[in-house]
Amino acid sequence: METPYSVLDPDERPRRGRFWIGLAVGGLVAVAVMIAVGHFSRRALSMDVDSLPAPPPPVAVRTTATDTSQSSGIDVSRRNAIVRAVDRVALAVVTISVTQVQRERVTSPFADDPLWRFFFPDIGQEFERRVRSMGSGFIVSPDGLVLTNEHVIRGASEIVVSLPDGRTFNGKVSGEPDAQSDIAVVKISGSDLPVAPLGRSDDLMIGEWAIALGNPFGFLIRDSHPTVTVGVISALNRNFDVTSAGGGSYRDMIQTDASINPGNSGGPLVNSEGYVVGINTFIFTQGGGSEGIGFAIPIEKARQSMQDVLRFGQVRHNFWTGIHIQDVNRWIAESLGLPDDRGAIITEVEPNSPGAKGGLRRGDVILAVNGNAVTGDKDVRREFVGAVVGQRIEFTIVREGRRRQMTITLEEDPASRRTRE
Repeated sequence: METPYSVLDPDERPRRGRFWIGLAVGGLVAVAVMIAVGHFSRRALSMDVDSLPAPPPPVAVRTTATDTSQSSGIDVSRRNAIVRAVDRVALAVVTISVTQVQRERVTSPFADDPLWRFFFPDIGQEFERRVRSMGSGFIVSPDGLVLTNEHVIRGASEIVVSLPDGRTFNGKVSGEPDAQSDIAVVKISGSDLPVAPLGRSDDLMIGEWAIALGNPFGFLIRDSHPTVTVGVISALNRNFDVTSAGGGSYRDMIQTDASINPGNSGGPLVNSEGYVVGINTFIFTQGGGSEGIGFAIPIEKARQSMQDVLRFGQVRHNFWTGIHIQDVNRWIAESLGLPDDRGAIITEVEPNSPGAKGGLRRGDVILAVNGNAVTGDKDVRREFVGAVVGQRIEFTIVREGRRRQMTITLEEDPASRRTRE
């Protein structure tokens, strides 16, 4: 009969007992060793910590000259070119509050009925309504001349000019505001008036900094300090037709992405050196707000208009060139050896005229005016829209097969001069 697996041989039992006893003794020894090692390790660690030197007492932090210079360096770095430019101009930027008197008539289909007029005598009568609006401007002379847009003060019966320092003055329009160039000059009387330095607009570079200042809040807040927006000069010499510009003549406009919002009209556009290079005038928008496409009148053109207003009482658009032109047709182009029939040919140059003084001759073919290519005499005439007496006009012409650059300076029409005299 086979022995079951659980039954051990009598000779095997002592060996199995000794195995389990040895295993138990080995375990006890291992535990004892671990306890001993831990004890001595803790003791050694305790001795090492106790033997370390005591930490030094805390040292009080004092502000030294070096710390002050570092703080000043941070302040100086924050005062960048934009901050310095704004400082030069901001105090001369003014808020122009305008009151207009509008006449309205109460109308009714029964206005001519005597019975209705008996019970409602106000039908058909005119009433006056006072409307307030606001724009911006900037002081350009110590005696209180303020430049702004004509549409800011249009129809004004009362003008109040507010300075950032809290002073307010009654303003008076100087001369005749010019709707065609959208320039107006307002005069205030005061002392210690800040002045915005005027720069140049004929050397602007696309991509350079542009800073727009003005008051876009209107009457929402009682604060006459200007708002500053920053962008770049996006484009130059932008021209708009009279029909698309609401009747005004906007030529050689400065385009910028510095935000120009309602209320900013008439405020200065400033370069990074703190000089006024333009007058913020209008924006292109589809939703009513700023979309990064704003336009400013070049300060050179505004300065010329202001000088005319102060000297002659109005901007002189009655200029004279003394040249007569017509379209270049195919026969003229072939006879002159031109590659096509684009341009306008000068048919006559009056003696002692601006054209004659500028070196233009009969037979010269005009290809461009002020850098803008022309295809015919209509394009040439369009380039003179909004021009003023004293303005310089550049021509690109072809004479005897060679291109030339000619410049004339517009003069007052002799007929207008004789009438004034």
